[in-house]
Amino acid sequence: MSENRLAVISIIVENRQASAEINGFLSAFGDCIVGRMGIPYKEKNVSVICIVVDAPAETINTLTGKLGMLNGVTAKTLMSKV
Repeated sequence: MSENRLAVISIIVENRQASAEINGFLSAFGDCIVGRMGIPYKEKNVSVICIVVDAPAETINTLTGKLGMLNGVTAKTLMSKV
């Protein structure tokens, strides 16, 4: 069994049509989400979402990958060493 890691997933949403899919993924992985902050940046017509997760690295990478495959969505992860 993999050890849990603390991570931050940063998401930039340029396509608001992807919002339902983003929320669906976040809901599906809800058990490992510690917190979420979303900021609409109207001047640039984008949204920025930061997700704090506590899960095995494989789970974090899976979520980040699913989000990053959505059209108009960029997702990157910063993972702790602990």
